[in-house]
Amino acid sequence: MNNNNIMKNPLIKQCLDILKREDVKQEIKTLFTPIIDIILHEIYPYLYLIILLVALIFILILAILIILVFLLRNKNVFYTGL
Repeated sequence: MNNNNIMKNPLIKQCLDILKREDVKQEIKTLFTPIIDIILHEIYPYLYLIILLVALIFILILAILIILVFLLRNKNVFYTGL
């Protein structure tokens, strides 16, 4: 079904017109706010864990970069044994 066929259906068009009204939008927001709050409350620990892991990965990558820069600047230390 393409977009033109959907818009030709009068029932769907009426539903879309109703959903575009501001009072209906406000009622939908009021209805879904508690549901969204519950979902967010349930996933907060996982969000904190993800943020912690991303920060830890960033610190590890930064430490690896610093170590590589230090080793490349002092690479002649490793070649003195040859």
